Amino acid sequence: MFSITSARYFLYQEPTDIRKSFDGLCGLVTNKLGQNPMSGDLFIFVNKPRNRIKLLRWEPGGFVLFYKRLEKGTFHLPKPATENSKKQLLDYSQLVMIINGIYLEKAKKYRRFSPQNAVGNFSLNTT
Repeated sequence: MFSITSARYFLYQEPTDIRKSFDGLCGLVTNKLGQNPMSGDLFIFVNKPRNRIKLLRWEPGGFVLFYKRLEKGTFHLPKPATENSKKQLLDYSQLVMIINGIYLEKAKKYRRFSPQNAVGNFSLNTT
């Protein structure tokens, strides 16, 4: 079953020739991002006018390519973490907001409980 749920989501920061298909996008993943395209991670590519997006993911048996073309408007992408970075790690909610046309700079994410943050904060000493 194909899906976009994945372990990690990598946004390729440079404009991409959206005519590239499986092999061309795999080449970008390997050569520019330094990642393994068969890792099961999702790789996101956007063209220069930001009105087309492709998502590439390996699933057992082969690659899956998702493609969306906007008839009006553009995809709003998050600002790069560093100036020279070719990739940016996103979370699922950011990907969904990009695809649905939500401007990420105006969106505010509130802190939530995370079990990793709780380790060491609990005291089991009852005295």
